[in-house]
Amino acid sequence: QVQLVESGGGSVQAGGSLRLSCTASGNVGSFNTMDWYRQVPGKQRELVASITSGGTTNYGDSVKGRFTISRDNAKNTVYLQMNSLKPEDTAVYYCNLKEKRGLIYNYWGQGTQVTVSS
Repeated sequence: QVQLVESGGGSVQAGGSLRLSCTASGNVGSFNTMDWYRQVPGKQRELVASITSGGTTNYGDSVKGRFTISRDNAKNTVYLQMNSLKPEDTAVYYCNLKEKRGLIYNYWGQGTQVTVSS
């Protein structure tokens, strides 16, 4: 079993920055993908950014050029640096870890609120 704990959410004015962190503990494999998703009430959860254990990254179109995902494999931690924040970035942000051990295992954090005011 894998546990994910997020931190770093909060409130900020438009144009500001926040940094989210997510640390995985438990039976974490060496090869996995760690992602950040976000969700607002009434909408589907959307992918914000992902990074593989090899460092390959992928971003949602709405955050390209503003957000940066990175990871420290030794600490099993993924980060999301969010710059030039907009009110539409307001959401609950969830950390996700996917790994394949025969089957694909999918783990979620509890979520952290990010609120951007105009």
